[in-house]
Amino acid sequence: MSTENITNKQPTILSYVKDIPNILSLSGLFCTVLAIYFSIKGIYAAAMIGMVWAVAFDWADGLVARRLKGRTPTDAKFGGQLDVVIDIVSYGVTPAILLLSYGKFEAIYLIGAFIMLAAAAIRLSYFSTYGLAGGTKYTGLALDNNSLILVSIFLLEGIVSNDTFTIILYISGVSLAFLNVSEIKTPKLSGNPRNVYLLAAYTLSISAIYAFKLI
Repeated sequence: MSTENITNKQPTILSYVKDIPNILSLSGLFCTVLAIYFSIKGIYAAAMIGMVWAVAFDWADGLVARRLKGRTPTDAKFGGQLDVVIDIVSYGVTPAILLLSYGKFEAIYLIGAFIMLAAAAIRLSYFSTYGLAGGTKYTGLALDNNSLILVSIFLLEGIVSNDTFTIILYISGVSLAFLNVSEIKTPKLSGNPRNVYLLAAYTLSISAIYAFKLI
């Protein structure tokens, strides 16, 4: 069989867009783009809504993928690769831009932003290589926790002084980065149906709080 015939049997790139889990992944990416946009514009309440919904869609794509029948190993592999690429944007680039924006893009914040982004890249590369420790736990803090924690921490914005909150955000972001590449073992929260309901409640609650701030 010629190489040309093998190539012709490959699905087209855009054929994977029809896969429901991939649609959910791309929906999460759209939320991430909104979070980045509003972070740069300084509309942080809207950015927080984008960040938390990005996590919700990230969890949803895995949940649907595990329950959806008829998906091939190639479909699963493509979806996994898509997840990794989106995760680096959602959980690496977005928090880094958030920190830079809140720090008025001053040079000192480049250090923290780099540490956060580098940790995310290393964390994802390690997970892609070794997977879950013992098949059940992550090595290091999973990156989606970063967004959930940062969104909660951002509730302090406006309560404490701007200078104080800037320090809190900087320390929090860098601390999470070190936890991401640490050797601590953390459970796979998205694999538990109860946690899915908890995330749904958290997402709706936090969205309502920040939506109120926008009014």
